[in-house]
Amino acid sequence: MIIQPKIRGFICTTAHPTGCMQHVLEQIQFAKEQGQLKNGPKKVLIIGASTGYGLASRIAAAFGANAKTIGVFFEKEPDSKRTATAGWYNSAAFEQKAQAAGLYAKSINGDAFSDDIKAKTVQLIQQDWQGEVDLVIYSLASPRRIHPKTGKIHNSVLKPIGKPYTSKTVDVMSGKISEVTLQPATEEDIENTVAVMGGEDWTMWMEALLAGNCLSKGVKTLAYSYIGPTLTYPIYREGAIGRAKADLETTAKNLTQKLSALSGQAFVSVNKALVTQASAAIPVVPLYVSILYKIMKAKNCHEGCIEQMVRLFKDRLYATDKVVVDDKGLIRLDDWEMRTDIQNEISALWETINSDNIESLSDLAGYRHEFHKLFGFELPGVDYTQEVDADVKIPSLASEVTV
Repeated sequence: MIIQPKIRGFICTTAHPTGCMQHVLEQIQFAKEQGQLKNGPKKVLIIGASTGYGLASRIAAAFGANAKTIGVFFEKEPDSKRTATAGWYNSAAFEQKAQAAGLYAKSINGDAFSDDIKAKTVQLIQQDWQGEVDLVIYSLASPRRIHPKTGKIHNSVLKPIGKPYTSKTVDVMSGKISEVTLQPATEEDIENTVAVMGGEDWTMWMEALLAGNCLSKGVKTLAYSYIGPTLTYPIYREGAIGRAKADLETTAKNLTQKLSALSGQAFVSVNKALVTQASAAIPVVPLYVSILYKIMKAKNCHEGCIEQMVRLFKDRLYATDKVVVDDKGLIRLDDWEMRTDIQNEISALWETINSDNIESLSDLAGYRHEFHKLFGFELPGVDYTQEVDADVKIPSLASEVTV
């Protein structure tokens, strides 16, 4: 079939397998160009491994440190009428290239919140690796969770706490800036958001891995988070999502205690704001990111997912015997974004930006381009007028029934 992007709101309902392959290849090439990481991880489990930071983490581990990887994700395979999701094609491309390079790479497709997928992952680690996982990355970005113990469905919200919040937002495709007002979250909203995006499931994963003797001495585990500038605090750090992120930070401290017998450590890595499927859904954030991109590119300090993850491995996790953290114990990869000069310029532009000048005052074109790339579109060297076979298999799942 000939595959073109079909965009609805903040999601694209199609994905291009050749484009996704090219996008993965770009990231692999960057990771390889940075040289091999000394004393890097050897056996890495990535929970949420198919897109964004999770995919980049898997690439950085495999092609930057020659690590064996197991990726867990929940993606839809192609059928006769629809393409697969981008994450499916990304994972297929990663496995093909990893195996061609002689690197162990297997994947598990299913609901990572479920006990079933945790048990299946533990079984695979015991069978193939005899335990010994030395890095566990928790990078889930789901808006919904079915609790494995209660069966209750929790849905996260993008709401402030205490009072309504009004700010600017942008329709990324049209460039139209408007005001958006978000009503405050209820206590139930907050509880549900923490249940989905907080640390409970991360804890359940680590407990399952511990019980299965899957972890090595000195194991590290980390979850990804975002703090952002005061500009977005009402919707992010001080909103319902912020409560979930605070829970994640508390969880890291508790997990470090649980891992003490193995001399293990748990961390939260605060990453840069980027174009991801998750961030595109948050009001205000796409406009902020568009301005951020313009300023950081002009200052030659812009990074995408793979640049961030390579820096995480080389300069934070494995730079020395001790992981580099701030005074609150957080790994800060948002350090360049949060530079005073960059934030001052964003604040100044925020006051004057409107629908008429957005293309000149921001990098909205770059945002759109990165958004399309998430789904395998607008990649160089790909002819999107040609028919392509959408029925792509993920090698390690080819003979399995997904859960």
